[in-house]
Amino acid sequence: MKKLLFAAAPVLAIAMLALAPISDPLSIGASIPNADVKMKDISGKEVSFKDAMKKNGLLVMFSCNTCPVVHKYESRTVEVCKKALENNIGVILLNPNEAYREKGDSYSDMQEYAKKLGYNWNYVIDNNSVMADAFGATRTPEIFLFNNDGKLAYHGAIDDNANSADDAISYMKPAIENLKDGKKIEPEKTKSVGCTIKRKAQ
Repeated sequence: MKKLLFAAAPVLAIAMLALAPISDPLSIGASIPNADVKMKDISGKEVSFKDAMKKNGLLVMFSCNTCPVVHKYESRTVEVCKKALENNIGVILLNPNEAYREKGDSYSDMQEYAKKLGYNWNYVIDNNSVMADAFGATRTPEIFLFNNDGKLAYHGAIDDNANSADDAISYMKPAIENLKDGKKIEPEKTKSVGCTIKRKAQ
């Protein structure tokens, strides 16, 4: 009986979170919400933000398989995630598009998409968009970068030009360097440009 209750605990935790309203976007300095809650990774393992955190912090990105803006950022997303890992910053991507699970954002679709792009970091399914709600995330892609104390140090976009990497001013590359060196990130907040998260109507 105890084993059954223990196994059901993550499911119950997600169910309780699903009842929570959408929060305002996290403020700079805010702690990682629901840091210990497990989510299903494309590897089949259950992963939490706390599990994904590394020595110098954690990069959280709300993403998906279907958004045209996500597609424009594919190579830059891979580049930024690799740079984070190289600088001992953990990486976890979340797919919050609950209303699109049968339109290209299912768990199996996530596995195929990650394989195509060569992801070697966490990509988890955000069931019922509960983590997006807790973070106050509204777009894909949208980044929340936390320091090694689990405090939000940067929120926003990868760079300032979705259409052209060559003409873009990167926000994330210097943010990662500053986070690694323990320096203040400037700017701390930028506007996320992308597709609206496809939440399921309640």
